[in-house]
Amino acid sequence: MASFDVLDLFSGTGSISFEFASRGCRCVHAVEMDKRHSVFIRSIAEKLGLSQIRVIRENVFNFLNICKIQYDIVFADPPFEMNDVKKIPDLVFKCNILKPNGIFILEHSKHSAFNDHEFFIDLRRYGNVHFSFFKSEK
Repeated sequence: MASFDVLDLFSGTGSISFEFASRGCRCVHAVEMDKRHSVFIRSIAEKLGLSQIRVIRENVFNFLNICKIQYDIVFADPPFEMNDVKKIPDLVFKCNILKPNGIFILEHSKHSAFNDHEFFIDLRRYGNVHFSFFKSEK
């Protein structure tokens, strides 16, 4: 996995970013709007020597509209109660942030379904938490 570039949207406390970094990803960009969380991610990455993690303190929707970098993997874990969850896959693909054959993973509640999306490829269920997988090239 070392050659992968990863974007972690709605990073929270950074657990997904740390997981990708610990598996040798070349670059992990963690987008988190909450100041306390972004400071926490930055401090833990520094303590662990994970220089490949870069924290971006920004609203995810604003970031996606200005991002000019492409990633192998984009992971998003928005708040389950968020109203705009359904818009996220379209925005990810519209913004062209996935490299060819890149994977987008969306964590969401069981109350959302994305299997009708044109780039949807798989769904994994773990209790009330679901992960929808999308790929730019099927």
